[in-house]
Amino acid sequence: MKILLLLLSLIVRSSQLMLNECGTEARRPKVSDIAVKCGTSSIDLAIQICPVIYTGYNETLLILNHMLDPVCRATLDDSVTPPVARFNFPLNMTHACGSIFRTTSSAGTGIFSDFSNIQTVNISGVVRSVDPTTGTITYNAELKYYYSCAYPLEYLINNTQIDVSASSISVKDNNGSFISTLSMELFSDSSYTQPLIIPDLGIELRKNVYVEVKATNLTGQYHVLLDRCYASISPLPSNSSFFNLFVPCSKDQFTTMIENGDSQSARFHFPAFRFIEQQNETVSTYYLHCITRLCEKSTCSTFKQCNNRRKRSTLDTSAEGITSTYTITSPEIITKTETTESKEKPIYANEEDDSAVGLGVAVGILAFACIIALSVAAVFYKRLRN
Repeated sequence: MKILLLLLSLIVRSSQLMLNECGTEARRPKVSDIAVKCGTSSIDLAIQICPVIYTGYNETLLILNHMLDPVCRATLDDSVTPPVARFNFPLNMTHACGSIFRTTSSAGTGIFSDFSNIQTVNISGVVRSVDPTTGTITYNAELKYYYSCAYPLEYLINNTQIDVSASSISVKDNNGSFISTLSMELFSDSSYTQPLIIPDLGIELRKNVYVEVKATNLTGQYHVLLDRCYASISPLPSNSSFFNLFVPCSKDQFTTMIENGDSQSARFHFPAFRFIEQQNETVSTYYLHCITRLCEKSTCSTFKQCNNRRKRSTLDTSAEGITSTYTITSPEIITKTETTESKEKPIYANEEDDSAVGLGVAVGILAFACIIALSVAAVFYKRLRN
């Protein structure tokens, strides 16, 4: 009885869009009446309201996953044609208006062929109509609108520029992406407050480059975990020369991991280096790439274990794999091909010449002293004979 009174009160508060205002949109419901937008921090549902009214309901009688919480209720939007009932709820397991979260795993393909466990989270639910009719029978059909969003939890990101294809809206389900929440920044200090400024002549070799990959406006249930980071001469991870800063269960001896899989940011640093094949050029230019996983907080630790990963000696860098994994253009990292020491070598040569001159002077003085000593000795010898 309380639920019925609540529903009746909701009907009174409805905007009461009339059926005669729907025009040609006054018809029986269709499967295509729901549109789903899978955002980075929330999911938006839009259900055409005129077929709902035609069936005997309104937006207040559409219930999302049996949730009567006001934040999970629909709002009428008659500013669009045709008018719709909108639902919006966050991507959070605690406040997702009863949505079901399922995480599935499968072997990686394309650019992720190095990994045997690639996760995808699927978020699904249903919007049902609630019939306010009392009695034994009703003439209103029951309405059900199912939705689902699938989000891959593995991405290839580079530096700061992000290039993401616009998501298309599907009928019942959709594929979403968290890629727009991810970014990579380079810093010059260990506190990660001073952005790295790279001069035209490049940064000094062995200068520490501090890297941060972070997620912004991402639901709090996921952490950022770097699976692999590497540098390549090409801005895209194609068939050019590359150098692994770290791969699963292994890293370069000069790469220092500071934080990984423990929060919504991952940090590491490495000393600037150069590619040998660019030795005849004034500067060495390369690009940084990171394969990034979004893992649920409770499962991040399992992906740090080597027995859950698969090593491969080669990298699949086909254009198809790159496109399907949101490859992003990277700014260039420039290092000097000559160190300060090499430029100072002529100074060391001058110092050697000065030393040779000094040694010659010292030998001349010593020879002169010996001559004087011999002369004095000869004088004393003559006096003793006389």
